[in-house]
Amino acid sequence: MTFLKLTLSSVAVLAGTTGLALARDNVQISGSSTVLPYATIVAEAFGENFDFPTPVVEGGGSGAGRKKMCEGVGENTIDIANSSSRISQSDIELCAANGVTDIMEVRIGYDGIVFASKVDGPEFAFTPADWYNALAAQVLKDGALVANPHKSWAEVNAALPAQDILAYIPGTKHGTREVFDTKVIVAGCEETGAFAAFAAANGGDEDKAEELCMTLRTDGLSVDIDGDYTETLARLDANPTAIGVFGLSFYQNNTDKLRVATMGGVVPSVESIATGEYPVSRPLFFYVKKQHIGVIPGLKEYIEFFVSDDMAGPDGPLAAYGLVSDPELAATQAAVAAEEVMAPLN
Repeated sequence: MTFLKLTLSSVAVLAGTTGLALARDNVQISGSSTVLPYATIVAEAFGENFDFPTPVVEGGGSGAGRKKMCEGVGENTIDIANSSSRISQSDIELCAANGVTDIMEVRIGYDGIVFASKVDGPEFAFTPADWYNALAAQVLKDGALVANPHKSWAEVNAALPAQDILAYIPGTKHGTREVFDTKVIVAGCEETGAFAAFAAANGGDEDKAEELCMTLRTDGLSVDIDGDYTETLARLDANPTAIGVFGLSFYQNNTDKLRVATMGGVVPSVESIATGEYPVSRPLFFYVKKQHIGVIPGLKEYIEFFVSDDMAGPDGPLAAYGLVSDPELAATQAAVAAEEVMAPLN
């Protein structure tokens, strides 16, 4: 299938119109800012190549999108929630309480989070331990847990530049925050020995240790960004010695402005994420209210189109924009065709 007039510049045009009030014969989608550009590309191509109106795609964050999906069943509720983190049990329970009993989980591919600074700044080679020791509220010094004294990256690791610590990280509403917490902060906490120290200080309670690992400093050196990656980039423009956390695709589309760091000695790329070599990557999803299939025109067709080889495959426009194609895409296509609802969470 050939998709007409599909250009990356048109993504911005469509994204700017998603707030318009359109007829309810449109598929309605909300959620992750990371998934937003991919969904927008698909929505535009769908509107141009099928006899259905262009779906309405909005951002707002993964958690907010899932909550909107779980508000209930009916034309006054959305059909799909885009998400850069997996749905939670509390989301599923909220859905069930409001009559949303059949949810389809659709994995569209993978993305990685990267650590980037201004393009004309020094190079950084990070480990999770570096980030833990830079941002944690408490760190391990001489065998004891102490309030974080570090002010520069060189104090954290002598091999890093002597640059003041200032990090713009995803806010707690971001799906990106989950992978940052678990694969960077908690992993770094374990690497430094702080996790074991926290557990020992709390009677071996590993859940408490993890909670304490994820407690970050509040002295202004770690700054939550609740907006999208454009806000993080704007903060770097205003503070050129800061480090920001971005999605891989956003970085790839801003290489003229950003210098990316390695993590664990690995350069983030489509290839290193697809092979699992890059340590800070995550799957991307959208969740479908199955009870709307057959009720909202074009919903099933849109879902199938999204995960088609033409769109989500390694040679499709989503890969060109930065999505790492799922090696198990064929299984996802079969599950979508069968309208399989998700199994209970493990």
